[in-house]
Order: sequence, then C-alpha cells, then structure tokens
Amino acid sequence: MKFSKLYAPTTKDAPKDATLPSHQFLVRGGFISQVGSGLYNFLPMGKIVFDKIKAVVKEEMDKTGAQEIQMGVVTPAELWKQSGRYSVFGKELCRLKDRKDNEFVLGPTHEEVVVDIVRNRINSYKQLPLHLYQITTKFRDEARPRFGLLRGREFTMKDGYSFHEDEACMKKEFALMEETYTKIFTRLGLDFRAVDADSGAIGGSGSKEFMVLAQNGEDDIVVCSSCHYAANIEAAKRAPKMSSIEAPQADLAKFKTPDMKTIDDVCNFLHVDSFYSIKAVVKKAVYIDKEEIVVFFVRGCDELQEVKALNACGAIDLVDAELEEIEKVGLKAGFIGPLGLECVKFYIDFELKEAKNLVCGANEVDYHWVGVSMFNFKEERYADLCEVKAGDSCACCGKELYITKGIEVGHIFQLGQKYAKAMGATFLDKNGKAQPFYMGCYGVGVSRLVAVMIEASHDEQGCIWNKQTAPYLLDIIISNTKDDAQKAYAESIYATLKSEKYEILLDDRAERFGFKIKDYELLGFPYALIVGKELEEGFVEIVERKTLEKIVVKKEEALTKLRELLA
Repeated sequence: MKFSKLYAPTTKDAPKDATLPSHQFLVRGGFISQVGSGLYNFLPMGKIVFDKIKAVVKEEMDKTGAQEIQMGVVTPAELWKQSGRYSVFGKELCRLKDRKDNEFVLGPTHEEVVVDIVRNRINSYKQLPLHLYQITTKFRDEARPRFGLLRGREFTMKDGYSFHEDEACMKKEFALMEETYTKIFTRLGLDFRAVDADSGAIGGSGSKEFMVLAQNGEDDIVVCSSCHYAANIEAAKRAPKMSSIEAPQADLAKFKTPDMKTIDDVCNFLHVDSFYSIKAVVKKAVYIDKEEIVVFFVRGCDELQEVKALNACGAIDLVDAELEEIEKVGLKAGFIGPLGLECVKFYIDFELKEAKNLVCGANEVDYHWVGVSMFNFKEERYADLCEVKAGDSCACCGKELYITKGIEVGHIFQLGQKYAKAMGATFLDKNGKAQPFYMGCYGVGVSRLVAVMIEASHDEQGCIWNKQTAPYLLDIIISNTKDDAQKAYAESIYATLKSEKYEILLDDRAERFGFKIKDYELLGFPYALIVGKELEEGFVEIVERKTLEKIVVKKEEALTKLRELLA
C-alpha cells in the first residue's frame, strides 16, 4: 500500500476524554474513529489489526473441533425471560420494542439464544459433546463508556458454548479451552495470566479470566510470588491470616466504650490489636423485588470485598446504607456485633469461624463485648468475605502474595445446568432418562484485543505493534520525493517485498521528512527503511520501532537484511 492512497487520518491531538495510551494512539493514528458514546468505527489499518486477531482466534478454535455459527444481535426478550435474566441483568441490557410492541434485547451475550438453537434438536447423549461458537457484535449499555475500545458499548467477541452429558465432560472441555486460550494469547505475543475469577452475571460453578499484565489494567490481580496461583481480586483466596501479637485474655464481658465507633478508636481504648476485633460493614442489598439492610462481619484488620459480599447474600447490587436506614431497622451504628443480632440478615467471614478472644460491638450504644468466641453460629452465616491484600499468604504454598494490574481479554465458565434447567433444554441419557444439558461458556474480547496490544506495548511517541498484529511490517520512507534516485530505489524495494507477500507501506507522500518520521513513530510498524541523502554514498537506514535503534546498511544488502527481520 502506498501511503498517498491510504486512508489514515493521523492527528496530533487526542480526544479530550482519552486517558489511556491505547485510546489516544488508536484515534490519533487513524486506526479507529468515534461515532458516539462508546461507539467506534474501525478504519482501514484498525480493520487489518482486527482481522489478524480474529484469524488467530478462529484458527485455534477450529482446531478444537468447535463449529462456527452466527447468531443475531437482536434477540427476543422471551428467551431472556425464560432464563430469568431479563429482570436481573441490569440497565446494561438494552431493551427495545418493534412497531408491533414485541420486546427484544440487543445481545450482550448469547447463552439464551444458543440454548434455543440446541433444545429439541439435540435429543440424545450420543450427539454430545457439541461446541458452537461465533465471532460477532455485542452491545452492552455501559453507564460510563470510557477507555476507548476497552470499555465501549458496542464490541466484538468470540463467544463459544458447549453442551455435555455430565459434569466430567464439561470440565474436560473447560480444560481444553484453557489450553486453547493459552495458545491464542501466546500467538498474539502477550504477557498474560489465567486467573481464578468470579462468574458474575453469567453464573456457573467456576470460571477463569485471562488477564494481560499491563500498567493501565483496570483489574487487580492477586499473584503468588512462588507458585502458579493467580486470581482476580474479586475471587482471590488466601491462607488464614495469623498474628504474632498475643490475644487479649478475658472472659466474656461488656465494656463501656463511650463514643468509640471505629475499629481504631475501640482497639486503642481497649489496648487490643485490630486482628482480634470484628468489623461490621452495613450495606443495603438490592433484590428483584425488595431492598433490605444486610451486615457483613470481617476482622478489624481486613476490608470487605464487595463482589464476595454480593455473592454471599445473592443480591443484584449492594449500595451504602444511610444512617437513617440503619437506625430504622434497630441497628446501633458504630456498635454492631454478631452476638444476639436478630433484627437483620448478616454474614460472617470464614476466617472468624471458631475464633476466640475477640472484641465486637454489643448492639448497644457505647458498649462493646470483650472475650467473644465464635462457636454458636449456623454454617450458612459464614462466607468468604474479606479482600486479599498484598503481603497475605498464598493458600496453595504459603508464600507471599502480591497485587498487579491486568486487562481481561478472555473468560471461560463452567455453567453447569443453570440455563438448560431454566429453559427446559434436555436430552436422553444412557438410561433413557431426560436430563438438562451441562454447559460451558467461553469468551474472547476480539475488538478489545486491538486496544490491549497497545496497552501492552507502547511508548511516549505512539504504538509499538508486534509482527503478529501490525497493519504493516515495514514502512519505507522516502526522505525527499523530488529525488528520482530515492524514489526509484524505494519503489524497487517495495515492489520486490510486496511480490514476496510481505505487508509493506511505502510513504511516498510529499511531506517533510520529520513529519513522516513522527507518523511512523505514532503508527508503530515494527520496522522502517529510510531512503535518504545517504543513498548517494550507497547506504540506507533500517529503524526498529521497539527500540528506535538505527542500523546503516549498504543499499545492495538492504533486501537481504529486511527479509531476515520480517521473516
């Protein structure tokens, strides 16, 4: 491609709302253009990158025996009502009606549709397993679209759905997809981790996210410094926390703690380490048909992890409770404890189970209990609630955990029978009995990966594409287009490499040399060949974008060197 014919509207200025390098450089480089809030068009070079990523995903999926289909973006709302998600998915689900008042949704995910495709068509265990996938447009009505392609409303995903006769078969496919995703992201040249994750609105018994490690990552990832363990902060686990500080020795007794409403105040007043205290976190839980106050208890030195809390109480959302709402249900703010608490629903962190010599609120203004033992609570009261922190110990090997940043690029789920049961999708098992399918679900953010490639590799000047995904491998820059010798040499190199099927860009524009170099650095192709005044002495320069290092080669040897670099 000749740059004079390429539609690549580069600009010096980034969008005002662009805070991440990928958003800035993809817009400035003319890879994408914004058409609305969270809505982007792919321009020619962006489409090349997109197609390269899509091809890698498709090739690896096809190798597994999965079969590609195409499902519509518009889905009848009735299917979502059958699964129960129509009313609980939230405002991210775009609901609409046609001219006949029929209800539809713009699909953010396609579990319901694929179940409808399979039910009453797959009737026997002999037809299983089955894995169907698509690479298509999705729509999620984000409240705050931001970060360009990383958090847009319209996006392209590879989403796959597998159907199985039993849990063992489902887990086998889950393991195969973990292996397949590892191959995909390795081929794309990304530094990534597969981490344990929360299943969220998709549901199911277990899931893993694939996170690209990046400084501007939107997710916190807990990683072990020694073993393989890694997890999203929302699902991370740790070895039970221990303390070398001696526990306070006291029989159960109520102490007056005037105006001591915080953990620090109470612990300082009673000369107790916060490890031996119980913190009460009050939230308003939002359900489909009601709202209620819920209390979560964790150690005083810990923080509540809200996604874990959400999973514990089964709510749609958790919001902060106002003081009036807290007092209305009979709670004494600042003095709340689990002993004798009956006015609200409450949950206790697992690590407090059977703990002794603790301090907690007495559910009475200005009083706390000392010497509390956690023995007489029902099993259903306990849940994993605390947020894992850097420095905690790994539950697998006991070594120290640390926290890094990551961007989610893939997510795989073990759905179990959740959707098949809800939607009446069954098959006949080996005994001739009707059973709901076991299902798996597997997603890759294809359009998101275009941005992730830049977040993973860029500098202050612009993009740094790797050879796997670059729109062009080489930019041949003619320093002076009025110089016939420079033009002839550059065009001969261009024609030769192009005939050998290399992806080459010839910058033949009648622009200043400095302008062209700035564009090259912004666009970030792996290599540039600079044909300048040194050609008169028989030399040209090859630049590597990643390091911006230049090497001078004889003009007769340039083709050989470029073939080595581009191979």
